[in-house]
Amino acid sequence: MNPKWTNVAVVGAGTIGLAWAALFAHAGLEVRVTDPRDDLEAAIDDALPMLAESIPGAEVAALRSRITATGDLAKAVENAQLVQENGPERLEFKQQLFAEIARHAPADAVLASSSSGIVASAIAAELDEEVAARLLIAHPFNPPQVVPLVEIVPGATAEEVVQEAIAFYRDLGKTPVRIHKEVDGFVANRLQSALLRESISLVQQGVVSPEELDTVMKASLGGRYATIGPFESFHLGGGPGGIRHMMAHLGVGMADRWAELGRPELDDATITSIVEQTEAAYGAGPESYRERARLRDRKHNALNTALFGIETGADATI
Repeated sequence: MNPKWTNVAVVGAGTIGLAWAALFAHAGLEVRVTDPRDDLEAAIDDALPMLAESIPGAEVAALRSRITATGDLAKAVENAQLVQENGPERLEFKQQLFAEIARHAPADAVLASSSSGIVASAIAAELDEEVAARLLIAHPFNPPQVVPLVEIVPGATAEEVVQEAIAFYRDLGKTPVRIHKEVDGFVANRLQSALLRESISLVQQGVVSPEELDTVMKASLGGRYATIGPFESFHLGGGPGGIRHMMAHLGVGMADRWAELGRPELDDATITSIVEQTEAAYGAGPESYRERARLRDRKHNALNTALFGIETGADATI
Protein backbone atom coordinates (compact mmCIF):
# COMPACT_ATOMS: atom_id res chain seq x y z
CA MET A 1 0.00 0.00 0.00
CA ASN A 2 1.24 3.51 -0.78
CA PRO A 3 2.72 5.00 2.43
CA LYS A 4 0.54 8.06 1.84
CA TRP A 5 -2.38 6.05 3.20
CA THR A 6 -2.21 4.96 6.84
CA ASN A 7 -5.60 5.57 8.50
CA VAL A 8 -9.10 4.94 7.18
CA ALA A 9 -12.54 4.98 8.75
CA VAL A 10 -15.37 2.60 7.92
CA VAL A 11 -18.79 4.02 8.75
CA GLY A 12 -21.43 1.31 8.92
CA ALA A 13 -20.65 -2.25 9.99
CA GLY A 14 -22.98 -4.28 7.82
CA THR A 15 -21.86 -6.87 5.28
CA ILE A 16 -20.16 -4.35 2.98
CA GLY A 17 -18.61 -2.25 5.74
CA LEU A 18 -17.06 -5.23 7.53
CA ALA A 19 -15.69 -6.57 4.25
CA TRP A 20 -14.07 -3.20 3.52
CA ALA A 21 -12.60 -3.13 7.03
CA ALA A 22 -10.99 -6.55 6.53
CA LEU A 23 -9.58 -5.60 3.14
CA PHE A 24 -8.20 -2.30 4.44
CA ALA A 25 -6.62 -4.05 7.42
CA HIS A 26 -5.04 -6.68 5.17
CA ALA A 27 -3.42 -3.83 3.21
CA GLY A 28 -1.72 -2.70 6.43
CA LEU A 29 -3.99 0.26 7.15
CA GLU A 30 -5.19 1.24 10.59
CA VAL A 31 -8.97 0.97 10.46
CA ARG A 32 -11.57 2.51 12.75
CA VAL A 33 -15.03 1.02 12.34
CA THR A 34 -18.05 2.85 13.68
CA ASP A 35 -21.69 1.85 13.89
CA PRO A 36 -24.45 2.53 16.44
CA ARG A 37 -25.13 -1.21 16.86
CA ASP A 38 -24.64 -2.47 20.42
CA ASP A 39 -22.77 -5.60 19.32
CA LEU A 40 -20.12 -3.90 17.19
CA GLU A 41 -17.12 -5.66 18.73
CA ALA A 42 -18.84 -9.04 18.49
CA ALA A 43 -19.95 -8.37 14.91
CA ILE A 44 -16.36 -7.73 13.86
CA ASP A 45 -15.11 -10.83 15.68
CA ASP A 46 -17.85 -12.99 14.16
CA ALA A 47 -17.25 -11.74 10.61
CA LEU A 48 -13.45 -11.84 10.45
CA PRO A 49 -12.86 -15.62 10.25
CA MET A 50 -14.94 -16.01 7.12
CA LEU A 51 -13.59 -12.76 5.64
CA ALA A 52 -10.00 -13.86 6.30
CA GLU A 53 -10.71 -17.13 4.47
CA SER A 54 -11.73 -15.16 1.41
CA ILE A 55 -8.64 -12.91 1.32
CA PRO A 56 -5.55 -14.81 0.16
CA GLY A 57 -2.82 -14.62 2.79
CA ALA A 58 -4.99 -13.01 5.46
CA GLU A 59 -4.93 -14.07 9.11
CA VAL A 60 -7.68 -13.25 11.58
CA ALA A 61 -5.37 -12.05 14.35
CA ALA A 62 -3.44 -9.73 12.03
CA LEU A 63 -6.65 -8.23 10.65
CA ARG A 64 -8.14 -7.74 14.11
CA SER A 65 -5.01 -6.04 15.40
CA ARG A 66 -5.52 -3.23 12.88
CA ILE A 67 -9.26 -2.76 13.42
CA THR A 68 -10.61 -0.58 16.21
CA ALA A 69 -14.32 -0.44 16.97
CA THR A 70 -16.01 2.68 18.29
CA GLY A 71 -19.57 3.90 18.61
CA ASP A 72 -18.29 7.48 18.38
CA LEU A 73 -18.45 8.72 14.78
CA ALA A 74 -16.29 11.75 15.56
CA LYS A 75 -13.52 9.60 17.00
CA ALA A 76 -13.70 7.16 14.10
CA VAL A 77 -13.07 9.79 11.44
CA GLU A 78 -10.90 12.30 13.32
CA ASN A 79 -7.61 11.28 11.66
CA ALA A 80 -8.88 9.37 8.62
CA GLN A 81 -7.36 10.07 5.24
CA LEU A 82 -10.32 8.28 3.64
CA VAL A 83 -13.79 7.60 5.01
CA GLN A 84 -15.72 4.69 3.49
CA GLU A 85 -19.44 5.12 4.24
CA ASN A 86 -21.71 2.07 4.10
CA GLY A 87 -25.00 3.25 5.56
CA PRO A 88 -28.58 2.51 4.44
CA GLU A 89 -29.57 3.42 0.89
CA ARG A 90 -31.66 6.41 1.89
CA LEU A 91 -30.79 9.83 0.51
CA GLU A 92 -31.75 11.90 3.55
CA PHE A 93 -29.84 9.55 5.84
CA LYS A 94 -26.69 9.81 3.75
CA GLN A 95 -27.00 13.59 3.52
CA GLN A 96 -27.19 13.91 7.30
CA LEU A 97 -24.46 11.34 7.85
CA PHE A 98 -21.97 13.03 5.55
CA ALA A 99 -22.72 16.41 7.10
CA GLU A 100 -21.75 14.89 10.45
CA ILE A 101 -18.69 13.16 8.99
CA ALA A 102 -17.51 16.43 7.43
CA ARG A 103 -17.69 18.20 10.81
CA HIS A 104 -15.17 15.81 12.35
CA ALA A 105 -12.97 14.42 9.55
CA PRO A 106 -9.76 16.17 8.45
CA ALA A 107 -10.30 18.94 5.93
CA ASP A 108 -8.45 16.99 3.23
CA ALA A 109 -9.99 13.57 3.82
CA VAL A 110 -11.49 11.74 0.84
CA LEU A 111 -15.17 11.07 1.57
CA ALA A 112 -16.31 7.94 -0.25
CA SER A 113 -19.75 6.33 -0.26
CA SER A 114 -20.34 2.67 -1.06
CA SER A 115 -23.83 3.60 -2.29
CA SER A 116 -25.09 1.20 -4.93
CA GLY A 117 -27.30 3.71 -6.68
CA ILE A 118 -27.54 7.19 -5.11
CA VAL A 119 -25.37 9.71 -6.95
CA ALA A 120 -22.78 11.88 -5.20
CA SER A 121 -24.28 15.19 -6.29
CA ALA A 122 -27.54 14.28 -4.54
CA ILE A 123 -25.75 13.30 -1.34
CA ALA A 124 -23.70 16.50 -1.40
CA ALA A 125 -26.57 18.79 -2.41
CA GLU A 126 -26.74 20.56 0.96
CA LEU A 127 -23.04 20.43 1.85
CA ASP A 128 -20.53 23.24 1.53
CA GLU A 129 -18.68 23.36 -1.78
CA GLU A 130 -15.41 22.47 -0.09
CA VAL A 131 -16.95 19.29 1.32
CA ALA A 132 -18.77 18.41 -1.91
CA ALA A 133 -15.43 18.67 -3.71
CA ARG A 134 -14.10 15.80 -1.55
CA LEU A 135 -17.13 13.49 -1.82
CA LEU A 136 -17.58 10.77 -4.42
CA ILE A 137 -19.07 7.34 -4.90
CA ALA A 138 -16.73 4.36 -4.55
CA HIS A 139 -19.18 1.54 -5.20
CA PRO A 140 -17.85 -1.99 -4.74
CA PHE A 141 -19.41 -5.12 -6.11
CA ASN A 142 -20.34 -7.61 -3.41
CA PRO A 143 -18.29 -9.15 -1.85
CA PRO A 144 -15.82 -6.21 -1.86
CA GLN A 145 -12.89 -8.23 -0.53
CA VAL A 146 -13.14 -10.62 -3.50
CA VAL A 147 -14.65 -8.87 -6.54
CA PRO A 148 -12.13 -6.38 -8.00
CA LEU A 149 -14.46 -3.68 -9.32
CA VAL A 150 -14.89 -0.30 -7.65
CA GLU A 151 -17.01 2.22 -9.57
CA ILE A 152 -15.64 5.72 -9.00
CA VAL A 153 -18.49 8.15 -9.67
CA PRO A 154 -17.73 11.84 -9.05
CA GLY A 155 -20.35 14.50 -8.45
CA ALA A 156 -19.02 18.00 -7.87
CA THR A 157 -15.78 16.28 -6.91
CA ALA A 158 -12.42 17.96 -7.48
CA GLU A 159 -10.32 16.18 -10.09
CA GLU A 160 -7.45 15.84 -7.65
CA VAL A 161 -9.70 13.95 -5.24
CA VAL A 162 -10.94 11.67 -8.02
CA GLN A 163 -7.38 10.78 -8.94
CA GLU A 164 -6.43 10.23 -5.29
CA ALA A 165 -9.36 7.85 -4.86
CA ILE A 166 -8.50 5.91 -8.03
CA ALA A 167 -4.90 5.55 -6.82
CA PHE A 168 -6.04 4.43 -3.36
CA TYR A 169 -8.28 1.62 -4.60
CA ARG A 170 -5.76 0.55 -7.22
CA ASP A 171 -3.10 0.30 -4.50
CA LEU A 172 -5.50 -1.99 -2.64
CA GLY A 173 -5.45 -4.33 -5.62
CA LYS A 174 -8.91 -3.30 -6.78
CA THR A 175 -9.96 -2.39 -10.33
CA PRO A 176 -11.31 1.17 -10.12
CA VAL A 177 -13.32 2.34 -13.11
CA ARG A 178 -14.25 5.99 -13.43
CA ILE A 179 -17.86 6.55 -14.48
CA HIS A 180 -18.10 9.71 -16.58
CA LYS A 181 -21.73 10.62 -16.00
CA GLU A 182 -23.94 10.29 -12.95
CA VAL A 183 -26.77 7.83 -13.53
CA ASP A 184 -28.87 6.04 -10.93
CA GLY A 185 -27.49 2.58 -10.24
CA PHE A 186 -24.20 3.43 -12.00
CA VAL A 187 -23.06 0.78 -14.53
CA ALA A 188 -22.56 -2.65 -12.96
CA ASN A 189 -25.90 -2.65 -11.14
CA ARG A 190 -27.75 -1.49 -14.24
CA LEU A 191 -26.23 -4.35 -16.22
CA GLN A 192 -27.05 -6.79 -13.43
CA SER A 193 -30.61 -5.48 -13.25
CA ALA A 194 -31.14 -5.89 -16.99
CA LEU A 195 -29.89 -9.47 -16.87
CA LEU A 196 -31.91 -10.32 -13.78
CA ARG A 197 -35.07 -8.93 -15.38
CA GLU A 198 -34.82 -11.31 -18.33
CA SER A 199 -33.75 -14.15 -16.01
CA ILE A 200 -36.89 -13.71 -13.90
CA SER A 201 -39.01 -13.49 -17.04
CA LEU A 202 -37.65 -16.77 -18.41
CA VAL A 203 -38.22 -18.54 -15.10
CA GLN A 204 -41.68 -17.03 -14.76
CA GLN A 205 -42.60 -18.32 -18.24
CA GLY A 206 -41.42 -21.82 -17.33
CA VAL A 207 -38.63 -21.80 -19.91
CA VAL A 208 -36.00 -22.79 -17.32
CA SER A 209 -35.68 -23.13 -13.55
CA PRO A 210 -33.46 -20.75 -11.55
CA GLU A 211 -30.82 -23.48 -11.22
CA GLU A 212 -30.91 -24.25 -14.95
CA LEU A 213 -30.63 -20.58 -15.84
CA ASP A 214 -27.58 -20.27 -13.55
CA THR A 215 -26.04 -23.28 -15.30
CA VAL A 216 -26.63 -21.68 -18.70
CA MET A 217 -24.98 -18.47 -17.48
CA LYS A 218 -21.97 -20.20 -15.90
CA ALA A 219 -21.42 -22.39 -18.96
CA SER A 220 -21.59 -19.53 -21.47
CA LEU A 221 -21.78 -15.82 -20.80
CA GLY A 222 -20.40 -15.99 -17.27
CA GLY A 223 -17.07 -17.40 -18.37
CA ARG A 224 -16.98 -15.28 -21.50
CA TYR A 225 -17.62 -12.01 -19.70
CA ALA A 226 -15.07 -12.86 -17.01
CA THR A 227 -12.40 -12.84 -19.71
CA ILE A 228 -13.68 -10.24 -22.17
CA GLY A 229 -16.62 -7.85 -21.99
CA PRO A 230 -19.73 -7.64 -24.19
CA PHE A 231 -18.26 -5.28 -26.78
CA GLU A 232 -15.00 -7.16 -27.24
CA SER A 233 -16.96 -10.42 -27.31
CA PHE A 234 -19.21 -9.12 -30.07
CA HIS A 235 -16.19 -7.76 -31.92
CA LEU A 236 -14.33 -11.08 -31.82
CA GLY A 237 -17.54 -12.93 -32.68
CA GLY A 238 -17.48 -11.27 -36.07
CA GLY A 239 -14.19 -12.92 -37.00
CA PRO A 240 -11.81 -10.75 -39.06
CA GLY A 241 -14.74 -8.48 -39.90
CA GLY A 242 -15.29 -7.76 -36.22
CA ILE A 243 -18.22 -5.82 -34.81
CA ARG A 244 -18.78 -4.16 -38.19
CA HIS A 245 -19.65 -7.56 -39.67
CA MET A 246 -21.74 -8.57 -36.64
CA MET A 247 -23.84 -5.41 -36.79
CA ALA A 248 -24.50 -5.87 -40.50
CA HIS A 249 -25.25 -9.58 -40.13
CA LEU A 250 -27.14 -9.76 -36.82
CA GLY A 251 -27.98 -6.20 -35.82
CA VAL A 252 -31.55 -6.09 -37.13
CA GLY A 253 -32.49 -9.44 -35.64
CA MET A 254 -30.92 -8.49 -32.33
CA ALA A 255 -32.94 -5.28 -32.20
CA ASP A 256 -36.13 -7.24 -32.98
CA ARG A 257 -35.35 -9.58 -30.06
CA TRP A 258 -35.00 -6.61 -27.71
CA ALA A 259 -38.69 -5.89 -28.27
CA GLU A 260 -39.50 -9.43 -27.09
CA LEU A 261 -37.56 -9.26 -23.83
CA GLY A 262 -39.68 -9.87 -20.78
CA ARG A 263 -41.01 -7.23 -18.42
CA PRO A 264 -42.02 -9.34 -15.41
CA GLU A 265 -44.07 -7.84 -12.62
CA LEU A 266 -42.60 -8.48 -9.19
CA ASP A 267 -45.97 -9.18 -7.65
CA ASP A 268 -46.41 -11.45 -4.63
CA ALA A 269 -46.96 -14.57 -6.70
CA THR A 270 -43.84 -14.02 -8.81
CA ILE A 271 -41.66 -13.23 -5.80
CA THR A 272 -42.93 -16.29 -3.93
CA SER A 273 -42.27 -18.55 -6.92
CA ILE A 274 -38.76 -17.20 -7.52
CA VAL A 275 -37.83 -17.39 -3.84
CA GLU A 276 -39.16 -20.92 -3.35
CA GLN A 277 -37.43 -22.27 -6.47
CA THR A 278 -34.12 -20.59 -5.61
CA GLU A 279 -34.17 -21.78 -2.00
CA ALA A 280 -35.01 -25.29 -3.15
CA ALA A 281 -31.95 -25.26 -5.40
CA TYR A 282 -29.46 -23.57 -3.08
CA GLY A 283 -30.79 -23.87 0.45
CA ALA A 284 -31.67 -21.17 2.98
CA GLY A 285 -30.50 -20.01 6.37
CA PRO A 286 -27.12 -19.12 7.94
CA GLU A 287 -25.43 -22.49 7.47
CA SER A 288 -26.34 -22.72 3.80
CA TYR A 289 -25.24 -19.12 3.28
CA ARG A 290 -21.83 -19.66 4.86
CA GLU A 291 -21.18 -22.85 2.91
CA ARG A 292 -22.16 -21.42 -0.46
CA ALA A 293 -20.48 -18.05 0.16
CA ARG A 294 -17.20 -19.79 0.99
CA LEU A 295 -17.46 -21.78 -2.24
CA ARG A 296 -18.29 -18.61 -4.20
CA ASP A 297 -15.25 -16.80 -2.78
CA ARG A 298 -12.90 -19.72 -3.49
CA LYS A 299 -14.08 -19.88 -7.09
CA HIS A 300 -13.79 -16.13 -7.58
CA ASN A 301 -10.32 -15.99 -6.06
CA ALA A 302 -9.25 -18.84 -8.33
CA LEU A 303 -10.55 -16.85 -11.29
CA ASN A 304 -8.79 -13.68 -10.09
CA THR A 305 -5.52 -15.57 -9.71
CA ALA A 306 -5.76 -17.20 -13.13
CA LEU A 307 -6.61 -13.97 -14.94
CA PHE A 308 -3.89 -12.04 -13.09
CA GLY A 309 -1.38 -14.71 -14.12
CA ILE A 310 -2.37 -14.49 -17.77
CA GLU A 311 -2.39 -10.69 -17.81
CA THR A 312 1.06 -10.44 -16.17
CA GLY A 313 2.63 -13.41 -17.94
CA ALA A 314 3.09 -15.27 -14.66
CA ASP A 315 1.13 -18.23 -16.02
CA ALA A 316 3.98 -19.00 -18.42
CA THR A 317 5.99 -20.30 -15.48
CA ILE A 318 3.29 -22.77 -14.36
